Amino acid sequence: MEQRKQVRIVPMSADHLDEIAALEKVCFSAPWSRNMLAEELDNACSAFLAALDENGHVAGYAGLQVVLDEGYIANVAVRPEERQKGVASQLLQVFIDFAKGNRLSFLTLEVRPSNTAAIVLYGHHGFRTAGRRKNYYEHPREDALIMTLEFDYGTENSDPNGVEGSL
Repeated sequence: MEQRKQVRIVPMSADHLDEIAALEKVCFSAPWSRNMLAEELDNACSAFLAALDENGHVAGYAGLQVVLDEGYIANVAVRPEERQKGVASQLLQVFIDFAKGNRLSFLTLEVRPSNTAAIVLYGHHGFRTAGRRKNYYEHPREDALIMTLEFDYGTENSDPNGVEGSL
């Protein structure tokens, strides 16, 4: 395994949009446009992060949308030459820490069944397959696996004596 890449994770800003839009085109068959990404900057329900390399360039990025106590990971993308170096893992961990800190019920995402590397990554972070969306992706047409990480804060599994366990 290659050495872990040191990145600085920061909130996505307008300065990152060109690099992230280019990364979308490299990583996805139906990429988000620069304008779609820019709209997320003003979306109070979204948190998009950029992982910056030692030169300040975008090595990867990820987006999260929060609705009530639910977290939906919209995108996770890493430059091909930076993959398998822990960049996506570091981005995911920020979202997991955020979800725990804000007591979200779960984080969920869709992934192509053929994207074995991503499935393994999500599995290492505790995500489990929760379902399938038929013909979700195009170019090529493929189902999506729904992977979810659930959080339990003791409300339905409280101690019968009224003492909740710690996280």
